[in-house]
This record gives sequence, C-alpha cells and structure tokens, in this order.
Amino acid sequence: MRLSNLFGKTLRETPSEAENISHQLLLRAGMISQVAAGVYSYLPLGWRALKKVENIIREEMDRIGAQELLMPVLQPLELWQGTGRDLSFGKSLFTLKDRRERRLVLGPTHEEVITQLVRQNVQSHRDLPLLLYQIQTKFRDEPRPRGGLMRVREFTMKDLYSLDADEEGLDKTYKSVIGAYQNIFARSGLSTVMVEADSGAIGGKDSHEFMVIAPSGEDEVIYCSSCKYAANAEKAQDLKGRMNEEEPLPIEEVETPRIKTIDELSGFLNIPKSKTLKAVFYSADEELVFVAIRGDLEVNETKLRNALRCHELRLASEEEVMRAGLFAGSASPLGITGIKRVADDSITTGSNLVAGANKPDTHLKNVNYPRDFDVDLVLDIALAQAGQGCPKCGERLLSTQGIEVGHVFKLGTIFSETLGASYLDRDGKKRPIVMGCYGIGVGRLLAAAIEQNHDEKGIIWPIPIAPYNIYLCALSIESEEVASASERLYEELQEGGFEVLFDDRVESAGVKFNDADLLGIPIRLTMSPRTLKSQAVELKLRWKNQAELVPLEEVSDRLEKNIRGGFTA
Repeated sequence: MRLSNLFGKTLRETPSEAENISHQLLLRAGMISQVAAGVYSYLPLGWRALKKVENIIREEMDRIGAQELLMPVLQPLELWQGTGRDLSFGKSLFTLKDRRERRLVLGPTHEEVITQLVRQNVQSHRDLPLLLYQIQTKFRDEPRPRGGLMRVREFTMKDLYSLDADEEGLDKTYKSVIGAYQNIFARSGLSTVMVEADSGAIGGKDSHEFMVIAPSGEDEVIYCSSCKYAANAEKAQDLKGRMNEEEPLPIEEVETPRIKTIDELSGFLNIPKSKTLKAVFYSADEELVFVAIRGDLEVNETKLRNALRCHELRLASEEEVMRAGLFAGSASPLGITGIKRVADDSITTGSNLVAGANKPDTHLKNVNYPRDFDVDLVLDIALAQAGQGCPKCGERLLSTQGIEVGHVFKLGTIFSETLGASYLDRDGKKRPIVMGCYGIGVGRLLAAAIEQNHDEKGIIWPIPIAPYNIYLCALSIESEEVASASERLYEELQEGGFEVLFDDRVESAGVKFNDADLLGIPIRLTMSPRTLKSQAVELKLRWKNQAELVPLEEVSDRLEKNIRGGFTA
C-alpha cells in the first residue's frame, strides 16, 4: 500500500475527547474514527490490525477442535425472557420492535441463541463434546462509554461455547480453552495475568478473566506475589484481620453532635475505624436494604448484588432512608425490623464496637454481635484491599490496574435446563448438556496491545498484529534515482510476500519519521541518496533507538529473520 493513497490521515495534536493512550494514538494514527458515543469506524490500518487479531484467534480455536459458525445479531426478546436475563442485563440491553410490533434484542452475547441451536441439533451423547465459536458484532448500551475501544456500545467479540456430557468433560474443556487463550495473547504480543472473576449477568459458577496489566486499566486486580493468588477486585477475598478480643462491656450511649461519617466518628472518639460499625443503605430492585460492615472496610457491591440476587442495586437516597424512619449518619441494626438486614462477616471479628443509636447526634459504645443485634444474612460482602492478608497463604496482598481482554465461564446446566437443551446418555436417560462460554473482546485486545506497547512517539505494534510489518520510507523521493530504487525495492518486497506500507509522499524526513513512529510499523526501511551511495538501505526496529545499514542484496534475508524473531521491546 502506498501511503499517498491510504485512506485516513495522521494528526499532530491529540484530540480533546481522547482519554487514554490507546484512544489518543488510534485517533492520531488515523486507525479509528468516532461516529457516536461508544461507536467507532475502523479505518484501513486499524481494520488490518483487527483482522490480524481475528486470524490468530481463529487459528488457536481451530487448533483445539472448535468449529466456527455465525449467529444473528437480532434475537427474539422471548428467548431472553425465558432465562430472565432481560432483567439482569437491564438497561444495557438494546431492544427494538419490528413492523409487526414483535420485540427484538440486539445481542450483547449469544448464550440463549446457542442453547436453542444446540437443542435442535444435539440428541445423543455421541454428538458431544462440541466447541462452537463465532466472531460477531455485539451491542451493549453502556451508561458511560469511554476510553476509545475500551468501553463501547458496538464491538467485535469472539465467543466460544463448549458443550459436554458432564462436569468432568467441562473441566477438561475449560483447561484446553485456557491454554488456547494463553497462546492467543502471547502470539498477539501481550503479557496477561489470569485472575478469578465474578460471572456477572452471564451466570454460571467458576469464572476467570485474562488481564493486561496497565495503569489505564479500569479493573483493579488484587494479587499475592507469594502464592500467585489473583482476582478481580469484584471477586477478591482477603483476611480482614481479627481485632483484639475483649470482654463484652455494657452498652453506653454517647452524644456525637453533627457527626455523620466514620472518619468523623473515629476522630471524635479517638478510636480506630475498625472499632466502629458502618451502616450503608441500598435499594435492591427498589427494596430498602440495611447493610452493616466494620468501619475500616468498604462494601463490594458486586458481592452484595450476588448475595441479594437482585437485578438493580444502587445506594438508597436520603429521602428513602428517612421514609423508613432511619437516620443516615447515626443508624445501626440494633432494634431494626421490617427491613432486610445484611452484614459483612467482619462484624464477627470485633468486639465493643461503636454504632449508631438510631437517633440524631447519638451513638452507642460497646455494641457486640450477636449479643445486641441480629441480621438476616452474614457473609463476605467486603471489598478486598491491598495490605490485607492473602486468603490462600496469609501474606500481604498487592494491587494493580488491569484491562480485561478475555473472560471464561463454567456455565454448567443453568442455560440448558432453562431452555431444554438435553441429550440421551448411554443408558437412554435424558440429561442436561453441561456448558461453558469463553469470550475475547477483539477491539479491546487491540487497544490493550497499544496500552502495553507504546512510547512518547507513538504505537509500537507487536509484529503479529501490526497492520503492515514494513514501513518503506523514501527520502528525497523527488530525486529520480531514489524514486526508481525505492520502487524496485517496493516491488521486490511485495513479490517476496512482505507486507509493506510505502511512504511515497513528497514530504520532509522529519514528517515521514514522525508518522512512521506514530503508526508504529515494526520495521522501518529508509532509502535516501546517502544509503544509495552504499547500495544499502537503513533498517530500524521500532522498539530500538539505533538503525543500521543493510546491503540491498541482504534486505530480504534480514527482514525474514526479524519478522520470524517476533517482537521484543
């Protein structure tokens, strides 16, 4: 491809709407263009890179015996109502009506469709196991699209579905897919970490995410450097630490004028926050819920939503709390009735806590569970924190930011039982198919690769997913000698099977070198009057500072060696 003909222009200035590095560089390099919030066009360079990722995915899926198919974006709403996921996906589900007033869904995922498809085509244990995948457009009405390709409303996703006869088969498949995922990310030049994860609206039991560690990541990863425990903060657990056991003391009322927060209460009474009992009010599917947790901890809303099995969870408004006859800032579970009460298990690890007195400007000292109050549910609903103990080995936990590029789930029989996808076993008995699902956000993987591979000058594409492997830069191309030699080299490289972006523009060396660095093509070949005097071309790897002269007759061999050698930043 000649750069003079390439659709898409580079930008010198960073667009004001670009938030993170990948967003900035993809826009500046002319690889994507925004159509609406969370909706992007892929321009030729970005599209080539995306197709490279897809090809790697296809090769690794095919290697483990998966079969590619294509399912529709449009799905009947009734399918989603059958599993109840029209409610669990909530407002993120795009819906529409056709001309006959039938309601349809723009698919955010395809568990319902694949289960229906399998129900129609699998009858016997002889039909199993199966691995079926697609690379398809998905739609999710994100409340806050941001970060370029990181969080969008229309995106390309690879989703694989496994179908096994039993849990043992699912376990074997799960491990096989994890190995394929590790190959995909390694071949794409990405360093990833597999972490425990929450299943969210997909459902199921065991779940893991593949994270690219990057400062711009939206997800917090809690991990242990000692035993390699790692989990998304939504799922992570920690050892909360037991407080010093004390003999329970009698409850004592204390005035706390204008004290509303745990920080204020801790300072006013000169006690650590771990000696307080925090009250947080939530609305779970419009039902008020009282949550109690030790004052030095925060509520993990994902864990709480799962515990309550609700579709919508939000903090209750002050008005909702007041209507229930409670006082935000001085509330506690003591004597509370008529409201669902949930407590973190940290309430069992302390004694003689300070809690609200359920009246303004007043708190109670020496509150103890279960002596003084009861709750409906006690379980882990705390947000794990760096610095706390690892749940596996007890060592101190650490924290970092990550970008989710892949997610795998053990669905079990949740969909097959609901939608009637079964098979006959060897004894002729009907059994539900055991399922798994496995996703990769293709565009997000592309963005994550840039987040992990860039410098102050621009993108540094890993060779396997670069839109072109070679950037042929002709300096002083208005010179007939340079133009002729550059054209010959361009033709020879193309005939040799190399992917070449030929900068044939009449521009200064500075402009061409800046664009070469911005676009991030792995290998730059520079042809100029100076190099021609030596019958050579200058070869520079994007991730290295130094360039070298390579004789023209040796160029093909050197390129083969560099491209086969892969990417080493």
